[in-house]
Amino acid sequence: MAVKIRLTRMGDKKSPFYRVVVADSKSPRDGKFIDIIGTYNPLTDPAEIKIDNEKAVKWLKNGALPTETAKSILVKSGVISTENK
Repeated sequence: MAVKIRLTRMGDKKSPFYRVVVADSKSPRDGKFIDIIGTYNPLTDPAEIKIDNEKAVKWLKNGALPTETAKSILVKSGVISTENK
């Protein structure tokens, strides 16, 4: 079972915000997930990012692979250092 750290869309039409979740790579984008590790709101200026660093590091150590977007969010929040990009 491949586990990914990715975004799932929440919110109303034309006003999205996202949960940063850990999910099986085969589950649909807004489907079942294993754990919520944070939120991302791109509509605020600057974008609001709230990540539980302990959970994120735990999942990364256990082999969860972040998607490109999730990886950039984790870098901005300081979970992943820039040299590990």
